[in-house]
Amino acid sequence: MTLLYTSDPERGRIWREIFAAEAPGIGFVTPEEMGHPATIRYLAAWDPSADLLSQLTGLEVLFSVGAGVDQFDMSKLPSHVRLVRMIEPGITEGMVEYVCGAVLALHRNFIDYRIAQREHRWEPIDLVPAAARRIGVMGLGQLGQAVLKALRPFSFSLSAWSRSHHQLEGVSCHAGEAEMSTFLQSCDILICLVPLTIETRGILCRDTLSRLPRGAALINVGRGGHLVEQDLLSLLDEAHLSAAILDVTDPEPLPKGHPFWDHPRIMLTPHIASVTRADTAARALIANIRRHEAGEPMEGEVSRKRGY
Repeated sequence: MTLLYTSDPERGRIWREIFAAEAPGIGFVTPEEMGHPATIRYLAAWDPSADLLSQLTGLEVLFSVGAGVDQFDMSKLPSHVRLVRMIEPGITEGMVEYVCGAVLALHRNFIDYRIAQREHRWEPIDLVPAAARRIGVMGLGQLGQAVLKALRPFSFSLSAWSRSHHQLEGVSCHAGEAEMSTFLQSCDILICLVPLTIETRGILCRDTLSRLPRGAALINVGRGGHLVEQDLLSLLDEAHLSAAILDVTDPEPLPKGHPFWDHPRIMLTPHIASVTRADTAARALIANIRRHEAGEPMEGEVSRKRGY
């Protein structure tokens, strides 16, 4: 069995060493070393070309090298090829760190203090106890659940919304469109962690965001396509929303002159909230290949119907 790797060369060097040491029975090749394409059973890639996919007639599983799969046009993937997103500890740890930091920055009014500093104003803001701050997570996959677990020790009031019903200790869970408004109305800080699908593209729009309490804030660590940019700008300028921390945009990077760059109530980071860690990712991939070979379910396998 052979894995074809087509992503970052430095990560590939690390993966090759780990595969050689810990899974010598799994061949690891790059496109330059591929030989006969029909021998490739596994592909690890970000967004493989249609030409490459057409050559891999023996392909069984396409592994995304990242946590998302919205970069793939699933209609062009052969129906027999299984698609698997990356689930590995480094991605989860990074997301938890970023979101906790962003929540605390908004909870403690750091954006307001940054504006005050620029204006040379020394104006303390009354402290809101954590127990009185309501945090809502939109999306209850592995990352959403990990974020909620990490936020619990701060004593925030926690709620969540997802497509299907969940039960989580210490979290008020909501599901479906019927419960969306109830969820949004209970969020002082909204965290977007839903997958990007046809149904969720543009979910952070005026209709949704205006249902948040006045003065609420947004953290988007999902995808740039979740957000309707002009709606966010309008709601910030109307003071319905107080701030936004955005790790993702559409496009990336933002063009020069884009209003997000200079808006005083928007904090931007360059899609760094959660990054695949080479060593743990290689071992997660090896474990999934072994599961597949044993006829067991793979972690992170994507439902074509749902899109995640």
